[in-house]
Amino acid sequence: MDELRALLLPWYLQIKFVHLFTVGLWSFSTVVAYRNYVLPAFRAWSRKPEDPRAIAIRDNAIDRFDDGVIVEHVAFPLVLISGLAMVWLADWPWQALNWLALKLAVVVLVFIPVEAADYYLAHFGGRKKPLKARGEMARHEAMTRLHWQFLRISTPMVLFFVPLLFYLAVTKPAWGP
Repeated sequence: MDELRALLLPWYLQIKFVHLFTVGLWSFSTVVAYRNYVLPAFRAWSRKPEDPRAIAIRDNAIDRFDDGVIVEHVAFPLVLISGLAMVWLADWPWQALNWLALKLAVVVLVFIPVEAADYYLAHFGGRKKPLKARGEMARHEAMTRLHWQFLRISTPMVLFFVPLLFYLAVTKPAWGP
C-alpha cells in the first residue's frame, strides 16, 4: 500500500480536480430538470390525477428525468472513489478533523442510501419506461408514485446537505477539544 500511495501522491491535485468536478456533476446535474420539468408536471398531475394529458406529461417528464440522471449516477461512484483516495493520500490526523468526520457521516448516512434508492427507481426495478412498454401499468403507476414520493422527501435533504458538504470542504471548521 505504501508503494501505491507513493505512486498516487504526486497526482493528489488531479484527484482533487476529479473529485470536485464529479461532485458538481452529481450534485447539480438534475436541478434544472427537476425544478423546471418534473416538479411542474407532477404538480399539474396532482391537481388533475385522472386527466390523461396530465398523466402523459407527468410520465414523459419522469422518463426523461430517469434518462438524465445517468450523468449523476456515473458521477457518484467517482465522487466516492476520488474522495476516499484524497483522504487516504493526505493521511490526515483524524482526531483533528471533525469537519471531515461530519462530511463522511453525511455521505454514508444520507447520500449513499438516497443514491441507492435513486439508482433503483431510475435504472433498475423502478424504471418506468420499460414497465409501460411491457404493459405493466399498475406497477408503472406504483413506481411513478413511489419515485415522486422519493423526490419529495429527498429533495429537501439534498438542498440542505449538499451546501453543508461544500461548506465543510471549503472552510474545514475546527471545533471541539
